[in-house]
Amino acid sequence: MLLTSVQGIAQPSLDYEVQTREGESYSLSQYSGQVIYVDFWASWCGPCRKSFPWMNQMHHKYAAQGLKIIAINLDNDLSHARQFLSQISADFTIAYDPNTQVAGEFDILGMPTSYLFDRKGQLVATHVGFFSEHKADYESEIVHYLKQAQPLQRKYK
Repeated sequence: MLLTSVQGIAQPSLDYEVQTREGESYSLSQYSGQVIYVDFWASWCGPCRKSFPWMNQMHHKYAAQGLKIIAINLDNDLSHARQFLSQISADFTIAYDPNTQVAGEFDILGMPTSYLFDRKGQLVATHVGFFSEHKADYESEIVHYLKQAQPLQRKYK
C-alpha cells in the first residue's frame, strides 16, 4: 500500500530547522497543533511538478481547518528552485534545505517523499513518490487527521 504506517519504528520528527526564501531559519515544530504535510522536492523531479497543483488544492481546501503544507526544496543551487517556482505556483509554505541536513534525518527514499504529522507532532504516514491515481487516498488521510481533536485554545483575562 502506498500510504505507509510508521508506528513502532524510529521516526522523523519536526525538531529541525529549515530556511525561508529569504534565508532565515525556523523550526518545523513551530506549527505543532496543526496537521503538517512535509514534502521534500527538487526542481529536476518530474512527479514534483504534478504534486504542486494538488498541494495548492489541499492548502486552499483545508488550511482553515488546520492543515499546514511545507514543501522543502533540496536543490544545491537555489536558482533552480526559483526557476521551478516561476513556472509552477506554490500557495503553501516553501522552505529550503540546500545542504540536505534535514532530508538526511528524514531518510528520503525517492522524489518527492512526503510525511504526514498529526496535531501532536507524531509521524503518521509516509508517501514515496506522487501518483495522481492516489490523490483521493492522500486527501482522505489528511481529512482523517484533521478530524481528530484540536488542541484547546484557552484565553485568560
